[in-house]
Formats: sequence, C-alpha cells, structure tokens
Amino acid sequence: MRKFTEPKLLVATHNTGKLEEIARLLEPYGIAITSNAEMGLGEPEETEDNFVGNARIKAHAAAQATGLPALADDSGIEVDALDGAPGVYTADWAETPNGRDFPMAMRKVWDALEAKNAPFPRTARFRSTLVLAWPDGHDEVFEGKIEGQCVWPMRGEEGHGYDPMFQPDGYDITFGEMDRWEKNKISHRADAFNKLVNGCFE
Repeated sequence: MRKFTEPKLLVATHNTGKLEEIARLLEPYGIAITSNAEMGLGEPEETEDNFVGNARIKAHAAAQATGLPALADDSGIEVDALDGAPGVYTADWAETPNGRDFPMAMRKVWDALEAKNAPFPRTARFRSTLVLAWPDGHDEVFEGKIEGQCVWPMRGEEGHGYDPMFQPDGYDITFGEMDRWEKNKISHRADAFNKLVNGCFE
C-alpha cells in the first residue's frame, strides 16, 4: 500500500460539511487541504453503478486536473427492504429542479417502505467509499459502513442528507439528533477513514 508523503491534498468535493469533516480527521498529519471548490473544478459525471467506481471517477479527475493527490468519497444509504436502494443513487433521490431536497428524499424512502409493508425494524446501512488517487494514476480504496434502521418521523436538525431518518445500531437517537463530532467518530466515513489513515498515513 502506498504511503502518503505529499504536503498537500485535494479533497474532491464541493460539500463544505464533508470538507470540514475530512480536514479535521487529517489535522494531526499537518497536511494542507484544498478542495474542488477552491480550485475551481467542476463535478465530473458519475457514470458508475457502484460507490467505488464513482469515487474513482471523482478522485482521478481532480488529480489529473491539478497534479495534486486527490481524495474522493462516494457514500449513500442502502435500505434492505428496498433491495439496497437508494444506494449509489442516494443524492439523485433528492434532486429537484431547484436543488436537492433531502426531506423529500426521506419521505420517498419511507413511502416506498410503507408501500411494501416492510417489516420492522427496517434495517439499513450507510456506506462510504474513499479513493485516494495520485496524479500518476495509482489509487488506494477504503470502504466503511455503519448498520442501523430507518425510523419515522424524521428526528433532529444535525447532520445532513438522510441523517434524520437513520438510527444507528446501539443508539436510541438518529444521526440527525447526534452531536456532529460524536457522529463523526462512529460514522461510515469514520470507519473508511480509520482504514485510510492506517493504510496510508500511519
């Protein structure tokens, strides 16, 4: 596994919450962090039907465009009773002509569960795939997940995306009710990050 030795890393995202989360996790390593937004990069089209493929597209596009090593994340929620949907299309379920509407997307998930009369608990997991790509085309892949269940009504104002309807195993609160930095210690992204840090930064 290739070790990360460069002084600067590009995080291939326009999502400020995700950028903050990643910057904080990498703080101990003294690496300068930049992002797609800061570098004026657009979002490449995500044409794969799996998290690894889409994270690879984003990481390699950013590395090629800037000459910097780039880290990309592709993540989503898989609901068992919906055969793993929305999965890789997690963000697409929230798309509207006026931007992303996650309360609408969560209602769509719950309505689909109700239509199927899915039994309780309505198990689900968040998955995160991190790809660290170098400008020479090399990459390393790390996958994380956290198991839980979908609950209704939505609860909590914290987090982002589908967090208010996801209750992780072992907790009686949703990600939406959990302190953001507390969530970041146990989340799917934290799981993938621990593997990244152990593989490339330690």
